[in-house]
Amino acid sequence: MSPPSPPASPEAVRTARRDGVGLGLLGVYGVSFGAVAVASGLSPLQAVVLSAVGFTGGSQFAFAGVAAAGGAPLTGLASAWLLGVRNTLYAVRLTDLLPRRGWARAAAALLVIDETTAMAVRHEPHGAAAARAAFWTTGIGLFATWNLTTVLGAYGVQALGDPASLGLDAAAPAAFLALLWPYLRQRRTAAVAALAAAVALVTTFLAPAGVPVLAGGAVALLGLADRADGRGRA
Repeated sequence: MSPPSPPASPEAVRTARRDGVGLGLLGVYGVSFGAVAVASGLSPLQAVVLSAVGFTGGSQFAFAGVAAAGGAPLTGLASAWLLGVRNTLYAVRLTDLLPRRGWARAAAALLVIDETTAMAVRHEPHGAAAARAAFWTTGIGLFATWNLTTVLGAYGVQALGDPASLGLDAAAPAAFLALLWPYLRQRRTAAVAALAAAVALVTTFLAPAGVPVLAGGAVALLGLADRADGRGRA
């Protein structure tokens, strides 16, 4: 278990919310998923429902990719599930910050994704309240913009043209890298990240879709957990 965070100042909470709103706007690349999903053979309604109940961008694109290749629905679900399992690791990391019961717990479970986890961890040193503010603001903003733009992409796919030409698929990875950059300046963290990336890259040629993400995530989790244990012993 991570050590308790210091009390968050009002300014830290405001900053966390402001950052969350900014990152939440990146959900606009949901328009790309809506267009890709319909082009893969899903109906516009199916694409919209998938975004609402399966709010895990990478998993959704994996499912659409299998559908486009003519794969069976169960195969698509398996690929999406493998990619989505990483969110379980995120939930373990955020256990002390998220609600433990009721509707808020269910809502938090839906919103545990790459971006919300990164934002919560980024603001956690400024206090638990700041981390929670970052998590909820980012999650709600992303969910709203992602689902709205999925509708636009799914129903306006013919007018959109090639989604890749807009470059929207690069928005989320770029934002995620920006969140991680301050941590990558630390030599130990950068080494763990490089090792995790190498494992994920090599596993790409050896394992089904989804497994490389899990392998790289496991390496990162073990490396950073070992670091935390070391600080605790010190």
